[in-house]
Amino acid sequence: MKKNFAVRRGALEGIDAFLAVARHRNFRRAAAEMGVTPSAAGQAVRALETRLGVALFLRTTRSVGLTEAGERFLAQAEPAYQALAAAGAAASELGARPAGLLRITVPRSVVPLIIRPMLASFAAAYPEIELEIAVSDEFVDIASQGFDAGMRLGQFIAKDMIAQRLTPPFRLVVVASPDYLSRRGTPKIVEDLQDHACLRLRRTAGGAAPWRFTSNGGPLEVLTRGPLIAGDFLTLLDAAEEGVGLAQVPEPIAVAAVRSGALCPVLLGFAPQAPGVFLYYPGRRQALPKLRAFIDHLKQRLTAPPSLDDAAVSSAKGRGRRQRAAPGTSTATS
Repeated sequence: MKKNFAVRRGALEGIDAFLAVARHRNFRRAAAEMGVTPSAAGQAVRALETRLGVALFLRTTRSVGLTEAGERFLAQAEPAYQALAAAGAAASELGARPAGLLRITVPRSVVPLIIRPMLASFAAAYPEIELEIAVSDEFVDIASQGFDAGMRLGQFIAKDMIAQRLTPPFRLVVVASPDYLSRRGTPKIVEDLQDHACLRLRRTAGGAAPWRFTSNGGPLEVLTRGPLIAGDFLTLLDAAEEGVGLAQVPEPIAVAAVRSGALCPVLLGFAPQAPGVFLYYPGRRQALPKLRAFIDHLKQRLTAPPSLDDAAVSSAKGRGRRQRAAPGTSTATS
C-alpha cells in the first residue's frame, strides 16, 4: 500500500507557543515574547496537546513544568523548529536581495555576442551572486534541470515562458570562404544551392533543419545537402571558413569573419529575418532578485548586434583609405 507522507494541515500549529512556554516555564512571559495574550498562548498549547493525545506540561498555580512526554517532544521539536526557521530565513534572504547561485543556459553562439561582454561588470556589480553559464545548443527544460533562465532564438521559446528581448531581429545569412566560391562558383538564386555543399544545423529531434529564405515577398524553405551536419552555428561557421561549404547562420556571428575577408556573404537578397535572441524563464513570480539583477544588467550593457551592412561600410572605408594613400606611396618610392 502506498503511504501518504504529506504533512497534515495545522500539524505545526502551536509548536512555537510550546517552545516559548518551555523556555520560560511561564505562560505569561511566553505570551509577552510572542506578542499574544496568555489566554491565546494557553489555547495554542492545549490544541497541540489534543492533537498529540498527551499532556506536555505540568501546570500548578505556582509553576509550569514539562512532563516526560514534554521533555521528549522538546528534545526533538526544538532543533527541528530552529532548522525550519533557518531555512525560511535563508529563502527569504534570496527574495530580499540579489544573492545566491544563478544558473543560465545559453547556446554557444550567444556567448561572444551577449555573455562575454558583460561578465566582468556583472561580477563587480553583484559580488553575492554566483553566476553559472551552461553552454548548450540543446533545447533545455530549464525548470526540470534547475536553471533560473535560458537564452534562445525567439522562435524556439515555448509559449508558456516569459520572454525578455535581448537583441533586435537579425537576418539569417549564407556565407562561404573566398576559396570555396572560387572553386564552386557563387550562387545567384536559391535554386543554385542544389549544386553546392551546404552545411546544415541539426534539429533537437535529430534531423537536419531546412534553410529558410524570403522569395517573392513570402517565406521559402529549402532542403539542402552537404558534407556536414552540426548541432551549433559556430561549428558551421568554422567549417565554412575552412572552405567545406556554404553555411546559413545568424548575421551577427558572421560579421567579424566577413570584415576580415575570411567569409563572403551570398544570396543576401533572399535572407530571412530571425526574431533575435531572447532570455526566458518560467514566470514573473519566480523571478528572484538575482535574476532581475541579471536582466537589468544585460539591458544596460547590450548594444545593437553588428550587421553585414556595418562590415561593408567598414570595408569600403578601408579601401578608400588605401586608394588615397596609394599616390603618396608611389611618389615616395619613385
